[in-house]
Amino acid sequence: MKSVKQTIFKEAVNQVISNKMLRGIAVKQLDKYLYNNLMSMGREQLEQEKMDQYAFMTSIVNQARKNLDKGFIKPKVMKKMAQVFVGDSYTPDRHAKLSPVKEAFKEKYGDYPPQFLVLSPGKGCNLHCTGCYASCEAAIAEKLDFETSRRIVREAHDIFGSKFMVISGGEPFMYKADGKTILDLFEEFNDMFFLVYTNGTLINEEMANKLAELGNVTPAISVEGWEEQTDERRGKGVYKRIMKAMENLRHAGVPFGMSVTSTSHNAEVLLQDDFYEYFFNELGVSYMWQFQLMPIGRGKDVVDLMITPEQRVNLYKQWAHLLEDKHFPIADFWNSASLSSGCIAYGRWNGYFYIDWNGNIMPCVFVPYHVDNVIDLFKNGKTLADGLQSKMFKNGRKWQKDYGFENPDHRGNVLMPCSIRDHYKNFKENILTPDAKGEDEEAEAVLHDQEYEKMMEDFDSELKKLTEDIFNEKYLKKELTTDEA
Repeated sequence: MKSVKQTIFKEAVNQVISNKMLRGIAVKQLDKYLYNNLMSMGREQLEQEKMDQYAFMTSIVNQARKNLDKGFIKPKVMKKMAQVFVGDSYTPDRHAKLSPVKEAFKEKYGDYPPQFLVLSPGKGCNLHCTGCYASCEAAIAEKLDFETSRRIVREAHDIFGSKFMVISGGEPFMYKADGKTILDLFEEFNDMFFLVYTNGTLINEEMANKLAELGNVTPAISVEGWEEQTDERRGKGVYKRIMKAMENLRHAGVPFGMSVTSTSHNAEVLLQDDFYEYFFNELGVSYMWQFQLMPIGRGKDVVDLMITPEQRVNLYKQWAHLLEDKHFPIADFWNSASLSSGCIAYGRWNGYFYIDWNGNIMPCVFVPYHVDNVIDLFKNGKTLADGLQSKMFKNGRKWQKDYGFENPDHRGNVLMPCSIRDHYKNFKENILTPDAKGEDEEAEAVLHDQEYEKMMEDFDSELKKLTEDIFNEKYLKKELTTDEA
């Protein structure tokens, strides 16, 4: 029965992409299929989580349909994307048997492998954004040699059964090692799909056409808001270069998204509907990721840019409105944890982990601490899978399960999902291990900084007060007493 349902699902996806005449009917079929499968999931999923996941998936489908209708996405590029996400690597039916590679991993390690990893092969970048670590010229910046980058992708593909990978940086399109670029990886692993976080300034017509030819890459372009906010943080004239990059991608038919870092300087812009309407409806953006500036260090740049707990809650309410009422495919790394049933770090099943330009294996882009290094593992005859077995990674996965990931008997506050940002005291006491090292001097220094610790704990305490009732009422369906309300 499952194979029949999945065949129907795949056929509906194909009709959405290929047949403009039948596209409307196919979207309705796909919508019904997604709803029925998500709603039939077990007790480990809260009802509102299922509704959020359904709303997000259908928003992705409908935005893709709009951009296909407008000619902003070429069907052949979309077909490549579908081959990855509607194949072994993804099914909306969580109880379907997974690929032999993933089943073999579970047999050996006791749990399924992560869905993907984030790789930053090089730190070099052509911009110097306020509050960013990657303001370093490519010629002198740290980077992985090409063969190490290649082996990371190969092992993710062969050992985890992953067909999806995120490339970050630095600026990925500046990466060059041993005469090879990031495009060589995309071309070699043509049965995988890559999402690339980029500042967009290097996506000229030639690059856009190359991405269309490859058909397995989607750029997520960093935007800070309107021109004023973007140029303030990224440099004068960058916004106009981003607009040109998006135009090049539309002409080439490559689906692209946006990446927005929420800060105290742009929070008000991100609370206005017209910002999203412009990028989704006018410019053909297919999806948007939002991240909140993660404070590592107490420097003035960091403190000034941090959002407050109140701003974070307002951004959550805005996200819920945009998803439910506007049907825009947006996910906020902290506020949208209902889409993934909590924290996705530590290489958890259906989650991810992070490898930087020095080969350090970290639980998350926002958890800059590592025990293992991929270069050392490879030298010692080990694999990526061994990098997920450290005590710190296991502590993180245990915390995720205890907090509520796929646990029908206890659910932690899904509006406070982050192991480090939202539970800093617990992170230091119960997840971080003595053998863990900071990615850089600042990450190491804050571990011994009492002022930083107090700043983080105060944020967490205030956020808990502001979100507890929302979580109880909306997700646990608890009726609030008069005093609580």
